[in-house]
Amino acid sequence: MTTTTPLGRRDLTALMARMTGDEKHDAAALSTLDVVWTLYHHVLDISPDRLDDPDRDRFYLSKGHGPMAFYATLAAHGYFPVEWLDHWTSVDSPLGAHPDRALIPGCEISSGSLGHGLPLAVGTALALGARGSRARVFVLVGDAELDEGSNDEAIAFAGAIGLDGLTVIVIDNASATHRRPHRLAARFALESWSTAEIDGHDPTAILGALQPSEPGPRAVVARVEAKS
Repeated sequence: MTTTTPLGRRDLTALMARMTGDEKHDAAALSTLDVVWTLYHHVLDISPDRLDDPDRDRFYLSKGHGPMAFYATLAAHGYFPVEWLDHWTSVDSPLGAHPDRALIPGCEISSGSLGHGLPLAVGTALALGARGSRARVFVLVGDAELDEGSNDEAIAFAGAIGLDGLTVIVIDNASATHRRPHRLAARFALESWSTAEIDGHDPTAILGALQPSEPGPRAVVARVEAKS
């Protein structure tokens, strides 16, 4: 599991408050906060000293806009100094309005353009399984992001081959253009994914839903407050 540090969940509000400016996307960040923290603190088999370990778990933040919760969680777990947060989005800061994998320790993919993270996660899980690795891939997407057609192909392919080691967490803030209430989990289940629907701010429910359950890909729909 991720190496613990003196900073904990209670410190995230203060860490996020260090990031100021016009690109905060507070609502987007707060909607992911409890899921991202639970992943890094309780679920992912990774740590700052294993950034190049081929058998580390991977977390792909496909929902790359509003990455404050992601940055605060990485800082709290020692991936980079907390002082970096004070200058985020400045010209010489590695912490941009969208994450850049070439600049941020522990960031696995550059993101912000919607629809890329899930297909990348499917490919990574497929490659890890092909070489016999037990590493897992977790990808966080937004419900509106699933309007992108690339995700339909990824969902269908992963379900058809029973792809192990892949978990998708969908942050559902009711912002999808083609929204049909209560159909997100069913969309994955139709393609033979195991599914769960939870309160996206309940750490116990989040942790329970992210535990290994049955073979094949897993989709967890985390309901949060509706986007205003």
